Amino acid sequence: MADTWQIVWFSVLMSACATVAITPAAIVLAWLLARKEWIGKSLVETAVSLPLVMPPAAVGLILLKLFGRRGEIGSILEEKLGLEIVFTWRAVLLALAVMSFPLMVRAVRLAFEQVPVRFEQVARTLGARSWRVFFEITLPLGWRGVIAGMVLGFARSLGEFGATIVVAGAIPGKTATLSVSIFNLIQLGRDAEALRLLVISVLLSFGALWCSEMIFRRARA
Repeated sequence: MADTWQIVWFSVLMSACATVAITPAAIVLAWLLARKEWIGKSLVETAVSLPLVMPPAAVGLILLKLFGRRGEIGSILEEKLGLEIVFTWRAVLLALAVMSFPLMVRAVRLAFEQVPVRFEQVARTLGARSWRVFFEITLPLGWRGVIAGMVLGFARSLGEFGATIVVAGAIPGKTATLSVSIFNLIQLGRDAEALRLLVISVLLSFGALWCSEMIFRRARA
């Protein structure tokens, strides 16, 4: 039972950290996509959405090649900072962040698009700069959508499997998340333990999605 709660705690902690880590970038990118027109915008939109349509294992393989000891980024991090990424908790965090980022960007972008543009235009005619318009009008009016996007990203992180197992492995007590642990237990024939983790996973995901939906409804209202 202690192992079960360790897995649950590790998964929730990694999902929460990944959500917090990507939130600033997701907000900025969502605002740029919702309010600005610029060269290459469609390419950026497509690139951001790729993890949603690519096989998660393929995303994990890309991360493995980039952040492995011989990868373009991983070799620099290990040589300059002494940071090892793959098959550590950092790899779990990385995989969860990459896989949940597109979903959060879409949700936050939708929230910003629902903010009336005329409010922002009036503020600019009164002399407010873009950053002030964002922090005093756009973000306050769209905050429910931002929170809903964060909850949705958290829920996506909880269910992530393919990219995580490729780049982080399934090391018990170190990198094994809920979904990875369920897979391992099924492989070992320990169905009762897998079922217990499955029930916890369903409850956590249901709660997160329910909260996200309630926030979205209040935002629309």
